[in-house]
Amino acid sequence: MVHWIRHEKVILDFDLAVLYEIETRALKQAVRRNRERFPADFLFELTDAEMDALVSQSVIPSRKSFGGAAPYAFTEQGVAMLSSVLRSPRAVEVNIAIMRTFVQLRRLMDSNRELARKIETLEKKYDEQFAVVFEVIKQLIDDEQERKQQPQRQIGFHTREPKKA
Repeated sequence: MVHWIRHEKVILDFDLAVLYEIETRALKQAVRRNRERFPADFLFELTDAEMDALVSQSVIPSRKSFGGAAPYAFTEQGVAMLSSVLRSPRAVEVNIAIMRTFVQLRRLMDSNRELARKIETLEKKYDEQFAVVFEVIKQLIDDEQERKQQPQRQIGFHTREPKKA
C-alpha cells in the first residue's frame, strides 16, 4: 500500500479507508474538516498525470478505482496526524501498525544505503588491485604483438634439392 510519489513514501486515501474500515468519503470528509492539520508535506492531492502513472504501472487496476475524485496521498506525518482526526479504537490500532511499517521501511532504506557504500568501497579497492592485473595483461598483449611482427623462423626439416651431377 505504500507508494513512491513526488519523492515521498505515501499511502493513498482509499487504502487507508480500507485499513480503518471506513468509507473513503468519510475519511476525506474528516480531513477536510481539519484541513489546518494537514499541510502540504503531510498530504497532497494526486494530479491526473500521477493517477495515470499509477494505473500504467499496474499499481491501480483502472482510473475507476479512484472513485471519480483525485485521491489524497498521505505522507508518514499525514498518517500520524490522522490519529488525531480519526479517534476510533480501530484507527489507533491501524496508525500504530502503519507507523511501524514506515519505520521498518526507513531502516531498510538506510541499510541499503550502507550496503551501497560498502560495495562502492570494495569496488574502489579492487579496481586498484585489478589495475595491476590489467597492466600485466596489457604488457602480455603488447609482447605478443611485438613477437608477431618479428620475422618468423621456420621450424621443421628443409629438403635440399639434389645436386646435379
